[in-house]
Amino acid sequence: MTSHECDATRTGDARDAGLQAQYEHYPYPARDPREEKGRLLIGSPSHLREIDYWVFGATRPRSLPLRVLVAGCGTGDGAIMLATHMARAERLGEVVCLDRSAAALETVRARAAVRGLENMRFVRGDLTDLAATVSGPFDYIDCCGVLHHLPDPDAGLAALVGVLAPGGGMGLMVYAPYGRTGVYMLQDALECLAPVAEPPTRRLDTARRLMRHLPATAWLRQNNNFGDHLTGGDAGLYDLLLNPRDRAYDITAFHGLLDRAGLAATCLMEPARYDPALLLPDPRLRERIAALPERARQAVAEDVAGNMATHVAYVRRAGEPVRRADPAAADAVPVMREIPGLELARMIGPDDRLPFAFGTLQVSIPLPPQARGILPLIDGVRRVADIAAIAETRGLSATRFARVWGQIFTTLESLNRVLLRAPD
Repeated sequence: MTSHECDATRTGDARDAGLQAQYEHYPYPARDPREEKGRLLIGSPSHLREIDYWVFGATRPRSLPLRVLVAGCGTGDGAIMLATHMARAERLGEVVCLDRSAAALETVRARAAVRGLENMRFVRGDLTDLAATVSGPFDYIDCCGVLHHLPDPDAGLAALVGVLAPGGGMGLMVYAPYGRTGVYMLQDALECLAPVAEPPTRRLDTARRLMRHLPATAWLRQNNNFGDHLTGGDAGLYDLLLNPRDRAYDITAFHGLLDRAGLAATCLMEPARYDPALLLPDPRLRERIAALPERARQAVAEDVAGNMATHVAYVRRAGEPVRRADPAAADAVPVMREIPGLELARMIGPDDRLPFAFGTLQVSIPLPPQARGILPLIDGVRRVADIAAIAETRGLSATRFARVWGQIFTTLESLNRVLLRAPD
């Protein structure tokens, strides 16, 4: 990101003051607590089934309490989702919501009240001074869309590591540069037209005027990644174009951030998105891709796709690699992450390919023909052995089932659609 020398108040203190003013005036995303009666917003990170699988490898018993910190909870989408999942599954534990915006905390508190959630606690405080606000350790920490707004992301991430329990993990989201093409150009323009020192209402008025007259050639006009921001009212527009501190990480820089904190990704979401072979079917290209180290492959995928606006990852300490349950084990219990197996099976085309969207990028994923019959059997209760037994009555031998199941699970795990249930 480049910037113009237009704003005379570009000091860290001015930006911090501007950031705090933004989230008091326009807490993001804008949410109406009354809507909690009719919907639950779902996403990554911090979906409970994802945490069970990608952080704990489906080996941590569900009976163990889960102590959660949502560091920079905003208006609470991730916190409400996780607390609701835990309550519905009668999982013990607590979700601590930390934010320095009183307005944001009031919103998430009201949303929790509408849902009758009693497993949440709300703390006003700053991520950069965790010791003064919360007491660790936490089994799981959510820090979604926060690090890229901090004056020192490395220090912020190190503070989170300091309150992470041994064997615990985090769900992180940071901005990525290429999928945000057009955003930083307009942020630079608004540095001149709507300086950070001006009142938020005045800055927002300037941004609205800019958007009304934005030329057709502006790159943001060509970028379809920001429907939620551009239709998200004042809070959405302000967060997109007027945030006083906004940096982006390509995947190589994101790994660097994790490395410096002593962390390693157990999953980039979705894993298949970071496989350039999925986008490049040419055999010679795939041969070269296969010879690359994993991080280089991920970088190629980001460069080629061009639409990654964020990087979402589950991480653990680098010295504590995740021990994952075996999906081929007879007693393993597969679970659909969200879409029921029957519904997913119906999406498979006559060519045995599953249409799938990585944001604005549409891809076609090959699956074994037997997937149509096997997916509806996944109900979160049946073991792999139970599914194999049913498949055998339909003419699929145990040997063939093992091969087909391996292909199905590997493919749909990489799309974050089929995972394994944690043990009782």
